[in-house]
Amino acid sequence: MKNKYIFGGFIIVVFLGLMMYLFTQSNIEYADDFAKVKTTTKTVKATGSWVKEKNYNINKNEKTFSFFIADENGNEMKVIYEGTIPNNFESATSVVVTGKYQNGYFHAKDILTKCPSKYEEQQTSSSSL
Repeated sequence: MKNKYIFGGFIIVVFLGLMMYLFTQSNIEYADDFAKVKTTTKTVKATGSWVKEKNYNINKNEKTFSFFIADENGNEMKVIYEGTIPNNFESATSVVVTGKYQNGYFHAKDILTKCPSKYEEQQTSSSSL
């Protein structure tokens, strides 16, 4: 009977330790100012808009996709993503990248594009009537 309590206590301690570890590892900061992104060593989610004037680059040999985004203050940052261009990238109104800023550019692990809503178009056309 005593062994059951010891084993149960051990399982609880291991579970709590694992939960604490996972909680500290998943602590992702949100940043809308690229000056903050460039100074932190943590994984961040940075929001900006694609700088269309600088276009984008697809490197098929290295399997990377790179582009520039700008924050609301006009600060620009180069983003390199190991993967393919998102399907709706060119029509996106804003881009959210998750990763770290290192070696002069942002290493994105994930890209989320936000596209214009079909409902926004309906509202503007109906309000002009």
